Amino acid sequence: MKKALSLSLLALIILVSCSQEKKTSSSHSCRGPLALASNLPLAPGPMSAVPLHGNGVNTTWNWQLKETLNSSYNVDVYDVDLFDTSSSTIAALKASGKTVVCYFSAGSSEEWRSDFNQFTSNEQGKALDGWEGERWLDVRSQNVFNIMKARIDLALAKGCDAVEPDNMDGYTQDSCFDLTANHQLAYNRAIANYARSLGLSVALKNDPDQVAILEEYFDFAVTEECYFYSECESYLPFIAASKPVLNAEYATKYRSNPQQSNLCNFSNNLGIQTIVFDIELNDSYRFQCF
Repeated sequence: MKKALSLSLLALIILVSCSQEKKTSSSHSCRGPLALASNLPLAPGPMSAVPLHGNGVNTTWNWQLKETLNSSYNVDVYDVDLFDTSSSTIAALKASGKTVVCYFSAGSSEEWRSDFNQFTSNEQGKALDGWEGERWLDVRSQNVFNIMKARIDLALAKGCDAVEPDNMDGYTQDSCFDLTANHQLAYNRAIANYARSLGLSVALKNDPDQVAILEEYFDFAVTEECYFYSECESYLPFIAASKPVLNAEYATKYRSNPQQSNLCNFSNNLGIQTIVFDIELNDSYRFQCF
């Protein structure tokens, strides 16, 4: 009897465990949040441009998202984390003549952010490859867009001059959502127009396939590894419009010649402002081509 009871108990535990696993899995089943579906217009007219800096395509920059900020670089623009950078630090940068760009992710949830609990489980899809605690978002959701509007409001309140909304290419990723190019266009345009409506410059980040369509909505571009992935030419519409393209490369091969020289010659010929960073963006390594 004891043995039979133990087996029955074991079977019950396994059943409950499997049921719980299915429940947990379904919480990220990527069903569209139909009750929260947004009605973002696909092709609104762009708001008036807000140029990032008077130096146009020659605008120099620095990007640091982690560790104590090194404010000593002689550049035009500092790109810093929206949440982790204090208003006083932003004010000090501006007082020293810097234009301040504030970074946040517009296409993914990050479990360490203060507003993380505002995302519903159905709005969060698959994890971003290589980025623990981060999941792709369903950009069709009105709630997601409202959270991003609040982040842009925060950027304005903190004194940022511009915003860099990251992960604006979820439709090309294995996000677990049935996102289309049009879903992404509507979302990206809405983000850009809202930022500009507050007088903030706004960057198009890592969406090379839609640059030609979106350039007029954005004031500059930030790209990661466009040289490594042979995508730099995609950003030429920004250069043609006298808008800066700020590129970060991470591969260690670009820390020495001839690869570093090749990278810099290519970038400078196109008019792209390239810096080689450590991927952690913690100021542990930095080499600028400009």
